[in-house]
Amino acid sequence: MDLDGETLKVCLDDGRKGREEEERLVTLLAVDGKIERERVTEVSLFISIAVRHCSKLLKKDPLDSIRANYHLLSDRRESSTPPRHRAPATSVMGSYKESDPTLGYLTKKETEVKLPRPTRVKNKTPAPIQITAEQILREARERQESEIRPPKQKITDSTELGDYRLRKRKEFEDLIRRVRWNVSVWVKYAQWEESQKDFKRARSVWERALEVDYRNTTLWLKYAEMEMKNKFINHARNVWDRAVSLLPRVDQLWYKYIHMEEMLGNVAGARQIYERWMQWQPDQQGWLSYIKFELRYNEIDRARAIYERFVQCHPRIGGWIRYAKFEMKNGEIARARNCYERAVDLLADDEEAEQLFVAFAQFEERCKETERARCIYKFALDHIPKGRAEEVYKKFVAFEKQYGDREGIDDAIVGKRRFEYEDEVRKNPLNYDNWFDYIRLEESVGIKERVREVYERAIANVPPAEEKRYWQRYIYLWINYALYEELDAQDMERTREVYRECLKLIPHDKFSFAKIWLLAAQFEIRQLNLKGARHILGNAIGRAPKDKIFKKYIEIELQLGNIDRCRKLYEKYLEWSPENCYAWTKYAELERSLCETERARAIYELAIAQPALDMPELLWKAYIDFEIGEGEFENTRALYERLLDRTKHLKVWISYAKFEATAMEDSEGTDMAEDEAQQFLYEKKKLCVQCARRVFERALSHFRVSAPELKEERAMLLEEWLNLEKDFGELGDVGSVQAKMPKKLKRRRPLMTEDGPAGFEEYFDYLFPEETQTTNLKILEAAYKWKKQKVAGDED
Repeated sequence: MDLDGETLKVCLDDGRKGREEEERLVTLLAVDGKIERERVTEVSLFISIAVRHCSKLLKKDPLDSIRANYHLLSDRRESSTPPRHRAPATSVMGSYKESDPTLGYLTKKETEVKLPRPTRVKNKTPAPIQITAEQILREARERQESEIRPPKQKITDSTELGDYRLRKRKEFEDLIRRVRWNVSVWVKYAQWEESQKDFKRARSVWERALEVDYRNTTLWLKYAEMEMKNKFINHARNVWDRAVSLLPRVDQLWYKYIHMEEMLGNVAGARQIYERWMQWQPDQQGWLSYIKFELRYNEIDRARAIYERFVQCHPRIGGWIRYAKFEMKNGEIARARNCYERAVDLLADDEEAEQLFVAFAQFEERCKETERARCIYKFALDHIPKGRAEEVYKKFVAFEKQYGDREGIDDAIVGKRRFEYEDEVRKNPLNYDNWFDYIRLEESVGIKERVREVYERAIANVPPAEEKRYWQRYIYLWINYALYEELDAQDMERTREVYRECLKLIPHDKFSFAKIWLLAAQFEIRQLNLKGARHILGNAIGRAPKDKIFKKYIEIELQLGNIDRCRKLYEKYLEWSPENCYAWTKYAELERSLCETERARAIYELAIAQPALDMPELLWKAYIDFEIGEGEFENTRALYERLLDRTKHLKVWISYAKFEATAMEDSEGTDMAEDEAQQFLYEKKKLCVQCARRVFERALSHFRVSAPELKEERAMLLEEWLNLEKDFGELGDVGSVQAKMPKKLKRRRPLMTEDGPAGFEEYFDYLFPEETQTTNLKILEAAYKWKKQKVAGDED
């Protein structure tokens, strides 16, 4: 490598000024192409060595020192190279010829990047002592060398001081060139100039910094602080004036500026600065600081004027309350009340109006105006939304407990409960139980307007889904509303309107409520409006027919004596629900009550001829009782036979037998003599007993042959037969029935579930006498067969 001598001398001269100049020079040489990029570190090392030597022996040529050190390092590198890789010994010029001409004295081998050869690990077992991260950090901490502090430099004359200042300024300027945007560098530079008492240079630095970033508040504050600290007042004023002109929205600059003028005793100047600041309409704190400034100098009128401007600039609750308290503090009660009244006129609908009303009421309370305070509380409770009136309610209750009577305390407590209900219905408007509690509270107070308002708000919360289960609780709001209007408010037109709106709201195509139709109709009847009641019930039958509506409508018409209307209603009822046994029975009973026996019998015949009935046993029983009541025993027997054709139920057999046992007790023969009559009754009773026994025998035969598995029903039949025989007295044959009674046995049977057998269960079984004989015969047959098989085996 060939280096120009003049260039190296320049390097040495600049190198005496520090390590930074050495690096910068080497970088510049690399950029100029005189030194390769890969050799920059080596050249820097050589220059450092030469500088250290030349600082001790200035007589020695620095160029020779650099070249000697460079060749010495090259020789050491070659000697450390293994023999097989070592290049043949040649002169420097020879190696230069063999290498790339652009590399100077360095060969290609020296510039090659040689990767270390991988080392083969022979023992892969874990070490007995493992190294942890904690151990590494601890050793690094223990082996850390102590910090080497540079020696202190003492300046003895003006020349050294000038050199020191020149060097420091050069360092600051170089640093600024690199990081011009860093404010802390500018601040340190200016403060250093200030420490040297060179204020012109310090101001120059501050001004240069402001040119870079004039929006930085720290620069202005420290700049003005320097001027004030060194008692350059006019300079400081100039700085503050420029700062607030450029950054009028930074409150700190205004505060500092005003504080300086006030500390200097320039009250007029500080007031002027405040006025300049107020033209920008700062936040609330700026106005309050201006007011406090005037109050410090007992300028009450000026402070009042500033308050007026303040509440106009910031019309908020807090500002008006401060203004009123200011007037109250100065004894101006009328002015304070005027402030509160103006605030209420302007901000009664504000979100923070609660604080205003509480403060106003407390002001009147301090002025011993309890009625005024009570009116303010009530006005607030009427105008503030319930969700934001919690504090007002608390204060009002405390006020009434202190100054009010019993009625006032009750009103306050009701108001508090009203607030609680308002909060609950606001959280969940579909919770109708809360609405009912709220309505009962208002009804206990007795203010109609409030009650109606709560009812209207409650019924406005219609269930979101058109399903009856969601409407069942809601519909009672309408019912209670209508009853309140009728009974408490005595407003019949409004009651009629409530019923009308409720019926209009219900989706009758999907579901309906019979109670609403009936209540509306009954209301019209109470108002002697039969036409209106019939109209409502007719609409109910046409739009949403229900059993309850038919029954009530028929009952009303029956009470009015309109039989034809009742018949038409029953016909409509049966057209709508032909399977309804209750309707058939009631229709037939109506005709029977009118002595229309044939019509009643025809209705019963139509009823039992229906293909489907909801409770046929009740219908058949009513028909049979009807025939018995008319004394038509043959018709009754025919009905029982027709019923047995349809069902062989145990109760039918028992009822049939009991009928036969009593069917002829009231027969004719009353015109005979007493002895003949008794004989006649005895014969008839005997005949009835025989008929009853025949029914029991038929029933017993049916259960024994057709339904042998129904042993319990068979046993119950025999028990009823036995009781009836006992009731017959001397005509009864108890022994024959007892001979047929079964034995009650307790047995066990396996219990099966879906998962398999689950043990055994006990049950009662009945063993009848004929079954016992059959069992004995089966045992004899089995024994005979076993004997026969045994004999055959012996013969073989």
